[in-house]
Amino acid sequence: MEDVTDAGIYARESSYLDRYVQIGAASGRVLRVSFPTIPEDEAEAEHPVLEHIFEYLDGLEEIDFDDVQIALTVPTDQRAVLEQVRGIPYGEQVDVDALARMTSGLDPDDEDDIILVRTALEENPTPILIPDHRVRDGPSAAPPAVEQKLRSLEEL
Repeated sequence: MEDVTDAGIYARESSYLDRYVQIGAASGRVLRVSFPTIPEDEAEAEHPVLEHIFEYLDGLEEIDFDDVQIALTVPTDQRAVLEQVRGIPYGEQVDVDALARMTSGLDPDDEDDIILVRTALEENPTPILIPDHRVRDGPSAAPPAVEQKLRSLEEL
């Protein structure tokens, strides 16, 4: 994806999700993805990442977001989990235990590590771009209705 340096808030209404998709971007990176029912007043409608998200929501082809730069401002241990989530392919899913096994230094038999995985999913700043909806028994940072529609889109 082209380098996008426009900082700001961008939002567009999705009829599929029945709400807006809103992104915050700065320095060519996405900081946040959210799904408000009403966007921020200053939100603009045009941004290349929104275009990419709406191609995904159209469901006409498998879209990944590997080319979208994300500014992950989360603790290092959560970052490791979210980087693993980002690598889960379109149309596939894992459970929390498998995600813990996939993440270096975590043990799926350690309750503290499972809590860390669940916390990272719940606090994911960029759902869709980091597809936490592909973790079947974990929380998602997206609203439940959005999470279910994303799973349906990918036939999970």
